[in-house]
Amino acid sequence: MTEIREYIDHISPMNEGDWDFFSSKLKKVQFDKNSTILELGKIEKHLSFISKGIIRLYIPTEESDVTFGFLFENEFVTAYDSFLTQTPSEYEMETLTESVLWQISHKDLQEVYDKTENGNIIGRRMAENMFLIKSKRELSFLSKSAEERYLDLFMERPRLLRQIPLKYIASYIGVTPQALSRIRKRIT
Repeated sequence: MTEIREYIDHISPMNEGDWDFFSSKLKKVQFDKNSTILELGKIEKHLSFISKGIIRLYIPTEESDVTFGFLFENEFVTAYDSFLTQTPSEYEMETLTESVLWQISHKDLQEVYDKTENGNIIGRRMAENMFLIKSKRELSFLSKSAEERYLDLFMERPRLLRQIPLKYIASYIGVTPQALSRIRKRIT
């Protein structure tokens, strides 16, 4: 739980009373590799902090899944649109590795916002960060080649990228697995 405290204190330090209140609402959940965290059509009920593991966000289709996000240790993960609106999710989340998450329910998070000194500040900054990640991804699709998107991903997470199956990486950068193989050959 120290990772989440450090992450939050980096955003906006919590006093001990607020931290005790917030941390009392957290639940530690462990998942095996390839476990579904959220199914298509289900309502996202939790905001989760990844203490260990890699999470994939994707849209399941009949032909092949469309991967649009990876989240790693020391990051928050949620189907944010479903979480905010409490409506069914249009995508799924699964673990790519054994994972440990610290979860807080939607209801409990609202209580943290209401009863803590800087809960709203932390929530706003996390929402802003999620927006920036989404915006960066959208801009990369509009302004960069698949090879540049692969290199960006590789530069950001070289060690962790080795744990993600190539078919998911290919989907994430918007190419077929064969095209990704050609990109990887050109780079090496």
